[in-house]
Amino acid sequence: MPAAKRIRPLDLFSREEWEHVSRRSDLMGLGMVVHCWAVIGLAIAAAIWQPWLIILAIPIIGARQLGLAVLMHEAAHGGLSRNLALNNFFGHWLSGAPIGGSLKAYRPYHLQHHKYAQQEEDPDLVLSAPFPITKTSLRRKIIRDLTGQTFYKQRLNQFSNALGLKIRSGTNIANRMQAAREAVVPHLITNGILFAILTLLGHWWAFFVLWLLPMATWNMMITRLRNIAEHAVVPDHNDPMRHARTTYASLLERIFIAPYWVNYHCEHHMFMHLPFYRLAEAHRLLEKKGITERMEVQHGYWGVLSAAAGKPEPVPAT
Repeated sequence: MPAAKRIRPLDLFSREEWEHVSRRSDLMGLGMVVHCWAVIGLAIAAAIWQPWLIILAIPIIGARQLGLAVLMHEAAHGGLSRNLALNNFFGHWLSGAPIGGSLKAYRPYHLQHHKYAQQEEDPDLVLSAPFPITKTSLRRKIIRDLTGQTFYKQRLNQFSNALGLKIRSGTNIANRMQAAREAVVPHLITNGILFAILTLLGHWWAFFVLWLLPMATWNMMITRLRNIAEHAVVPDHNDPMRHARTTYASLLERIFIAPYWVNYHCEHHMFMHLPFYRLAEAHRLLEKKGITERMEVQHGYWGVLSAAAGKPEPVPAT
């Protein structure tokens, strides 16, 4: 099947506009990684200081862990720094590895997703193809996420692959094991460092309650919401303006669900080399031109979830 259709930037932007919105800044790119860890650190410190804040810290930290995934995603596009070594270091060791991701493995996978977005060859199609589903089915998925079942299954598969277990015969076992180890080993190293820091500060328990617990619960749920919002039940798989979705996010949604402009996904697919910190500005320019009316844009995550869970419940047999 041919690659997904593309849009030329200068068909929608003036040359001056495009030069502005496509301009990259190391200060912004690398600064967002620092910002993400600062938020995580402050949330952990606040919850240690006042344990009743743990209930608030867990979703804040879980959202920033998704933020780390967003920043690894940006590094896959070379968008954190114009210096490739810095881009890859911040994208892998400071963004992907702490949450179990591997920039090296993710980059070719993700670029294939862009090349064949919503086509049969899209490796992410499995995330959107099942929708719409029933409300009951979505509720079960969210319960599995919030109770840690999804996290356990993912980590078990990842560690099993790293050890060469559960890899079916006929697949390239050595390559699969190597890819898994490239994620697992840095994950263990970075989490070990974090555990050591918290232990030296006299708060070893915070690693489990304020790092692993958010990752195993809230982060799993909002990662699912992100996947649903980006490509599920889109109106046209062949239209580059409508095979990905932009979701307007309120301040609370940006804090707890959609960090670092991840909600501007339609713009990201239209122009995948736009820096993530300029996506909102690009959206405003397109809105002034009336172009967003032709794009897949929805208001809020609740509306997207309602559409994704719009399949009628099965009628019980009589």
